[in-house]
Amino acid sequence: MNFETGVSLAAYFVLMLGIGLYAWKKSTSNVSEFMLGGRQLPPSVAALSAGASDMSGWMLMGLPGAVYLAGLNAAWIAVGLLIGAWANYLLVAPRLRVYTEVTDDAVTIPDYLEKRFEDTSRNIRVIASLVIVIFFTLYTSAGLVAGGKLFEASFGFDYRLGLVVTAGVVMAYTLVGGFLAVSLTDFVQGCIMFAALVLVPIVTLNDLGGWTATSDAVRAVNPDYLGWLSGVTALGVISSMAWGLGYFGQPHIIVRFMAVRSVKDIPAMRRIGMSWMFVTVVGSVMCGIVGLAFITRTGVPLGDPETIFIVLSQTLFHPYIAGFLLAAILAAIMSTISSQLLVSSSSLTEDFYKTFLRSEASQSELVLVGRIATLAVALVAIALAFDRSSSILSLVGNAWAGFGAAFGPVILLSLHWRGITRSGALAGIIAGAGTVLIWLYAPFTIGGEAPTAVIYEIIPGFIMSTLAAVGVSKLGKGVSPKVEEQFDQMLALK
Repeated sequence: MNFETGVSLAAYFVLMLGIGLYAWKKSTSNVSEFMLGGRQLPPSVAALSAGASDMSGWMLMGLPGAVYLAGLNAAWIAVGLLIGAWANYLLVAPRLRVYTEVTDDAVTIPDYLEKRFEDTSRNIRVIASLVIVIFFTLYTSAGLVAGGKLFEASFGFDYRLGLVVTAGVVMAYTLVGGFLAVSLTDFVQGCIMFAALVLVPIVTLNDLGGWTATSDAVRAVNPDYLGWLSGVTALGVISSMAWGLGYFGQPHIIVRFMAVRSVKDIPAMRRIGMSWMFVTVVGSVMCGIVGLAFITRTGVPLGDPETIFIVLSQTLFHPYIAGFLLAAILAAIMSTISSQLLVSSSSLTEDFYKTFLRSEASQSELVLVGRIATLAVALVAIALAFDRSSSILSLVGNAWAGFGAAFGPVILLSLHWRGITRSGALAGIIAGAGTVLIWLYAPFTIGGEAPTAVIYEIIPGFIMSTLAAVGVSKLGKGVSPKVEEQFDQMLALK
């Protein structure tokens, strides 16, 4: 790593830590502020925070690498995600913002589910919290692995040193500033990602001589490279687009809907968020296309297609700018890690410590416990990620499906159908998560192939969760007058 690139990265780290200190002074006096920023996020911050925490390194490494290898047919996942994110803003955001406040100011997803379904047994809270903590600890570990490998591949650092640096900066601003720090840093990181994914494709296109020269270069490699349907089946397109179903059940994304300052800000949040997402997704796809043309024309060595954004940044830009662009990848990784850490610590604090150990705990005590829980989850994730060959990455690709199938149908039904019961919700969570696990690990095949190779596991998981939630609810008793009243309040306030 040269001096100029190092200066750019150092400036980025200082900015993140400075935001953490600002948030510490501004919004960590009670648990609602620490976990949800006091429900006072402006729509712009909430929108970019949701987007940045959602996309992670997938936006700058995974998608460009997939398009580089396969062509435009790899972009169907992006289409599904765009549709899913838009539907999430319409179907979940406004009602969840109101309902979590109506249900005695619920600050976590398990907290909301327990209050929504009047679950005095605490079963929903416990099971939902376990799903969140376990999967997000693994998810966080994978993000740290990505950070370590980024430092190793781009800057020549030892893998473990890169991992520790990534974890250290994220823990520092998350521990100190809580949700507001995470959201503000996500906003800055979202802006960096936006600029990077506009700048890199445009500069590369210009270097190649424009779109005509670029398209000619990629078609020389593969005549069908720019065909949306070349080499894919209808089932393959459906599986790719089904990624969009996952949005309804992702705790680190939908918690942003709970934190925006007013339900009236949701339309502005949606416009900002979807505009950001559309531009960045298009830029990500374009990085893969122009990357193939650039490598084909110049012969620059590329060991891993997922590093095409890194290669373009280091080859075409001044070291100071290259440092900024590489910081965009780090920003994408760190924004997701910090969100996952905070959601996990929120569950440990609100759903375990306060619920089962210290119901009379003061606000300052809960904030302290939240910081300790954040540190604990981070340390476990670091330990899991310390082995560079950790197999944990193989699990993280399925976490999106697990969350989407376990929580998505239940969240949607809880907001749009007053008839769903406590037993129905519990059955839906278990059926969704269980189906995904069976689809992934059961020893059977479909046409000689593993089930997950035939159709994405979120599809059967989402279907089974919905059927279980509706079927069990229909068999049980109706909802209570209190739930009826809360539902009516939500509709009136919305």
